[in-house]
Amino acid sequence: MVVSRRKKASRQRGKKTHGWGSKKKHRGSGNRGGRRHAGTGKRGDSKKPSFWKNKKYFGRHGFNRRPSMRKSYNPINVGDLDNSIETFIKSGAAEKKADGYEVDFTKTQFNKLLGKGDTSNKLIITVDSASTKAKDKIEKAGGKLNLLSEAEKDSEDKSDDSDNPSSN
Repeated sequence: MVVSRRKKASRQRGKKTHGWGSKKKHRGSGNRGGRRHAGTGKRGDSKKPSFWKNKKYFGRHGFNRRPSMRKSYNPINVGDLDNSIETFIKSGAAEKKADGYEVDFTKTQFNKLLGKGDTSNKLIITVDSASTKAKDKIEKAGGKLNLLSEAEKDSEDKSDDSDNPSSN
């Protein structure tokens, strides 16, 4: 024989508080003044001493840069570049010269060169930015690294000099 039990909700019908004591209780976080650190403010005496040590508890601290100000990098390593130079030639981002290869990363998705791996080819590379290790490895192999950010800075400096002649 199967015993069936009534649900608790139906057994509580007619009872004002449904087993929670006073009518005011069982109201969620509002019953205890909120969740987590609620009630710890300047006038909240109950928990205040536990937060005196943490000077950054009240207020907002630090800053967040706007997403539009952040620059995202899509890097490639020197070793990966050396291994896939033929792919870059096929895509038109690189061309074979008499003594090495000339690679223009402005025609690819990559905008930063990192120094992992080695190269045996003489490479002349144009890229937005590069690490110092990558620059050293390219120059050690007899190549040259043209950074677009430095070229833009140099052109800005020259235009500033021509606009404001120094007076002696």
